Amino acid sequence: MFSLSWLPDKLYLKIFYFFTTGRYLNFKKPVSFTEKQQWLKVNDRHPEYTQLVDKLAVREHIKEVWGEEHLFPLLGKWESFDDIDFDALPEQFVLKCNHDSGSTNVIRSKAELTPEKLSEMREFYNRRLKRNYYYAGREYPYNGIKPYVIAEQLMKDENAPDKSIEDYKFFCFGGEPKVMFVATDRNTDCRFDFFDMDFNHLDIVNIHPQADKPIPKPEKFEEMKEIAAKLSKGIRFVRIDLYELNGKLYFGEYTFFHGGGFRRCQPEEWEKRLGDWIDIT
Repeated sequence: MFSLSWLPDKLYLKIFYFFTTGRYLNFKKPVSFTEKQQWLKVNDRHPEYTQLVDKLAVREHIKEVWGEEHLFPLLGKWESFDDIDFDALPEQFVLKCNHDSGSTNVIRSKAELTPEKLSEMREFYNRRLKRNYYYAGREYPYNGIKPYVIAEQLMKDENAPDKSIEDYKFFCFGGEPKVMFVATDRNTDCRFDFFDMDFNHLDIVNIHPQADKPIPKPEKFEEMKEIAAKLSKGIRFVRIDLYELNGKLYFGEYTFFHGGGFRRCQPEEWEKRLGDWIDIT
């Protein structure tokens, strides 16, 4: 679809929405959760959202509104992969780009960094650094971000250091969190389980299947809801991602278009219910 980057946003979104969902996109009277997210891309633009999706720039925002202690420690930033001094990095760390999604590499030991692995990573990140993520799904906040490769400290659960940490992702509507999901086993067999704000399990299935085991309620669930509301204040719809780790809460990211706004929820009734909560009047 990048070959269609010359198309106007509205036409591109109509084509891509049909390509991914098999449905026609109604911009005039959007109803469903995914339709309304596409409407927001075209009709509800806020330049300040670019700072919030930039994984570097958002750190200043979080420092101001919540506190630096809720950020994963930053180890460095580089305009080119070849500028990275791996000798100066710790034995374990995380690499990602600041301007896109899906570019994370978790390094659990520098022994992994063989010449072949480094060559693959160089090609991967140099390609990513040239990419304007905005064109993929016309998520306008990503347009114009100066790209970097960044390294963060690898954060681990003291009780399960070899296990991927769990994400707690809150769907917030006008500053009110109403639904959230827990992402488990991200590095092996990812599962998404949805809950209401009393942590009752919901029957929503979206992107990944539900876990085949009970999901425990996080200890700081009430505090999570409070900070999700605070971070999403004044925003028609946004997903606020948080982590609970070793008794502390950490910021993950702002996501203005869940799944790019193309991944429909099942059962279908949830597409309508979540869509009803996005106020476009």
